[in-house]
Amino acid sequence: MSVLRIISVFLLLNCVDFVFSIRCYDCNSANNSMCLDPTVYDAETVRRFLGTIDCQADVEAPQRKDFFCRKIVQTIMFKGHEPEVRVTRGCGWVRHHRDCYKADNEDHLETVCQCFQDDCNAGTALTYTTLVTALSILVIYLK
Repeated sequence: MSVLRIISVFLLLNCVDFVFSIRCYDCNSANNSMCLDPTVYDAETVRRFLGTIDCQADVEAPQRKDFFCRKIVQTIMFKGHEPEVRVTRGCGWVRHHRDCYKADNEDHLETVCQCFQDDCNAGTALTYTTLVTALSILVIYLK
């Protein structure tokens, strides 16, 4: 495929406004300990006990398109007590310019990651997504 074709396809795809539905894990480790790390459980257990949500159909948001999955890991600091780690997984609709970023607040530390495929907020999917994207671009370039 010539470079001109690749550029043409890229420009064409960027001119189309895609609206699609994405499914994300939807949980909070404060009331479901499986939310801390679903990758340690088998697929059937995760399917049965860890909820997913269709972002486009089930989320009330100011803008009804361009949803993504998000995972938030918070380390909550309590004065005089041990810190508590909480994980929240769900849908997002306001994208950050980085896939993952950290925030340091007075009472908690926070790491927020966003991803763009069904159920990608389970764990290590961000690294996998980046790898697949890079390999896809490489294959297109080599052909």
